[in-house]
Amino acid sequence: MNPALKLVLGDGTEPQSGRFQSPEYGSDVALLDAYSEAVIRAAEKVNPSVVNIEVIGRTGKTRQHSRPAGREVRGTGSGFFFTPDGFIITNSHVVHGAVAIEVTNVDGHSFDAHLIGDDPNTDLAVLRINARNNVVPATLGVSRSLRVGQLVVAIGNPYGFQTTVTAGVVSALGRSLRSRSGRLIEDVIQTDAALNPGNSGGPLVTANGDVIGVNTAIIMPAQGICFATAIDTAKLVVGQLLRHGRVRRGWVGISGANTVLPRRLVRWHDLPLESGVMVASVEPSSPAQRARLHEGDVIVAYDDESVGGIDDLHRLLTEEHVGKKTQFVILRRTEKHTLSITPEEAPRR
Repeated sequence: MNPALKLVLGDGTEPQSGRFQSPEYGSDVALLDAYSEAVIRAAEKVNPSVVNIEVIGRTGKTRQHSRPAGREVRGTGSGFFFTPDGFIITNSHVVHGAVAIEVTNVDGHSFDAHLIGDDPNTDLAVLRINARNNVVPATLGVSRSLRVGQLVVAIGNPYGFQTTVTAGVVSALGRSLRSRSGRLIEDVIQTDAALNPGNSGGPLVTANGDVIGVNTAIIMPAQGICFATAIDTAKLVVGQLLRHGRVRRGWVGISGANTVLPRRLVRWHDLPLESGVMVASVEPSSPAQRARLHEGDVIVAYDDESVGGIDDLHRLLTEEHVGKKTQFVILRRTEKHTLSITPEEAPRR
């Protein structure tokens, strides 16, 4: 730089160290430092709990001698300890159908993992390793207390890059996301904290390092639209997986489709909704067949709850209704009927 050229401020002084100083500069630095400190604090607290998951699966199986056959498939994902005795939360789609699962913690120690249970309908799974010395459980928070705009940090192993940290905000709350099984996952958290393949199953945490979500999905063509299953949902699902190895849900044995009701029927029967579930088929020897539910019937209510579509019916067929007589309100042609049906536990697929 030409020594004859000088930068002089309006008050006739020169900026110190060649840097322009404004009244706001110090406060901006302090603000950025506070943001950085929050992310660092959360990452340092949760990093020891995060694990890398490597999975070996097969494209098919043969019944002969129960030996796996077909092409070997490998995959990776993330997870995190939530108990001091080696239990891990991850995504169902990371470990479903795996023939071998290996978990590596932040110290580089590897362990064979056992699948306790998984639930494709909420994309959650529980693993366990036989280790205690290398286990640091994460603190589970409360997702219902989240606010839109709140700082969140995602930690995982995208593309095998272990314990990668990204930060963002809660973009929206109460989203619904379609799982691979076709059911809706309710109360999903939307965030712009960057996620990539391999982040699945990792924790989404607050600035305090409390886990408030399980990272589960991204929209590939989009940027900054990522989703996590709320930890309040995960607590309920994990509890059932630990007790039963699965999530118990009600089953009546039908397949159906959403249908719009004729307005004259809605008015005539004073229905609160203008849609329902049309029964497309009834499985043999199912609760629906025993209750004489027929193809073409339209389900409009379930135990005093209105049913506007198949997602409503899925939401209402909970474990509490298994083995208990319930009332289905249906439209058969133009007439309204009430049928008593006793749901059974949904069979594993």
